[in-house]
Amino acid sequence: MDSNVFINNPSLTLPFSYTFTSSSNSSTTTSTTTDSSSGQWMDGRIWSKLPPPLLDRIIAFLPPPAFFRTRCVCKRFYSLLFSNAFLETYLQLLPLGHNCFLFFKHKTLKSYIYKRGGGTNDDDSSKAEGFLFDPNEIRWYRLSFAYIPSGYYPSGSSGGLVSWVSEEAGLKTILLCNPLLGSVSQLPPISRPRLFPSIGLSVTPTSIDVTVAGDDLISPYAVKNLSSESFHVDAGGFFSLWAMTSSLPRLCSLESGKMVYVQGKFYCMNYSPFSVLSYEVTGNRWIKIQAPMRRFLRSPSLLESKGRLILVAAVEKSKLNVPKSLRLWSLQQDNATWVEIERMPQPLYTQFAAEEGGKGFECVGNQEFVMIVLRGTSLQLLFDMVRKSWLWVPPCPYSGCGGSGSGGSDGEVLQGFAYDPVLTTPVVSLLDQLTLPFPGVSF
Repeated sequence: MDSNVFINNPSLTLPFSYTFTSSSNSSTTTSTTTDSSSGQWMDGRIWSKLPPPLLDRIIAFLPPPAFFRTRCVCKRFYSLLFSNAFLETYLQLLPLGHNCFLFFKHKTLKSYIYKRGGGTNDDDSSKAEGFLFDPNEIRWYRLSFAYIPSGYYPSGSSGGLVSWVSEEAGLKTILLCNPLLGSVSQLPPISRPRLFPSIGLSVTPTSIDVTVAGDDLISPYAVKNLSSESFHVDAGGFFSLWAMTSSLPRLCSLESGKMVYVQGKFYCMNYSPFSVLSYEVTGNRWIKIQAPMRRFLRSPSLLESKGRLILVAAVEKSKLNVPKSLRLWSLQQDNATWVEIERMPQPLYTQFAAEEGGKGFECVGNQEFVMIVLRGTSLQLLFDMVRKSWLWVPPCPYSGCGGSGSGGSDGEVLQGFAYDPVLTTPVVSLLDQLTLPFPGVSF
C-alpha cells in the first residue's frame, strides 16, 4: 500500500451514544459537598433521598482514586463502573483531567526493552508493573500490568490508554490497555518489519491514531530509518489500517523511540545533529524543524503542554559568556520559530548538574507540569509552569531504580509518559468491530 487509504464503514459504532458538552458546562453544576472548613458532613438522610441521576453526576466528578474508594461504600456504588447510564453521564460531563505521570522501568536507551524483572520465569516477579505519580498530591502509586503478555514494552499513553509494543523484531503488534479497568485491545500487526521504531499515539473519545516510524529492517542484519506508517479509526466509520505514509527526511536518527502529539501533528527528536521531525497527519508529510541552539544542547526532550510543543534541554556552550543552564522553548504557530519560555534558576541548576553528573536526564510533561528524571539516580524534579515553582519530589518507593543503594539494576531508569486516568474508553470497541483476520494474542 503506497498511500493513505481511508475506508468509510458506517457500521462502526461506539457502545453507547452520548453528546459531548464543553468543559464550561461543568462549572454550572451546583456543589452539594460539605464545608470542609466547618467539619460538618451532609446528613446521610439527604444523600439517601437524592435521585440517582443527580448522585451519578456528583460521583462522576470524583478523581479516580476517590472514585474507587467510593465503590467500597455499597453495592450500587460498586456497580457504577459497569453501568452504561453512569458511564454515559461521565463522558458527557468530561470532568477536568486528573493529570498524572506513569513510569516504567527502562533498561537502557539503546535497547528500548522493558525490564520485567530478573530471569524468564513466569512468576510474580516477572509481571509488568508501572508507577503512577500524582503531581497534585505529590504521591506515588503502584499499578499492576500482570494482564499484559510477556514480550511487550510500553511505548506511549493518550486518552487514558497505554500502548504496548512487541519486543520481537519484525511485524510489530501493538496493544492498548486501560490501567484502571485492566482491559486490553489489540491492533493488527504493522505492514513493514521493524526493530525498535518510534511510535506516536493519539486517542480521543471518538478516534485512535497511531504512527510508527523508522528502524526499517531492510535485511536480517541491517536497519535504516526510511519509512513510516499510520493507523486510524474513528466513530464516523472511517479507518485506515497501517497505510504507508510519506518517506522520512534523509539522514534521520531516531533514538528516543517516543513521539509527542500536538494539534494534528506528531513530533519526535532527530539526533546528530539535533533537530525535530514533524509529521502532519492530515497532510501526510514529514518536515524537519531546526532546533534552537542545536550545537549546544544536551539530553533534549519533547513534550506537550496545553496544546503547545515544548523542548526541554540543557545548554552547555564552551564560551564563558553563556552560562550552563536548563531551558524550555515553545514552538510557535509557524512551525519553525522557537521562543524561550523558561530557564531553571542558576543556583538550582548548579545543584541539578551536581546530582545529574553528566549522565543525562529524561523529561515528560502533562499540562502545566514537567517531570525531569535524572538517569542513574532516584531523583526527580517537578516544574509547575503556572506557579513557576521547582520541587524535588520524593523518590518512587516501588521502582528500585537509581544509583547505588537504590536497589535497581545497572542502567535502569524510569521512562515516563503523560497519563490522564479515565474510567471508560469506549473508542476501543471500534477495534473489535473491524473483524480483521490477524492472529490473536492470548491474555
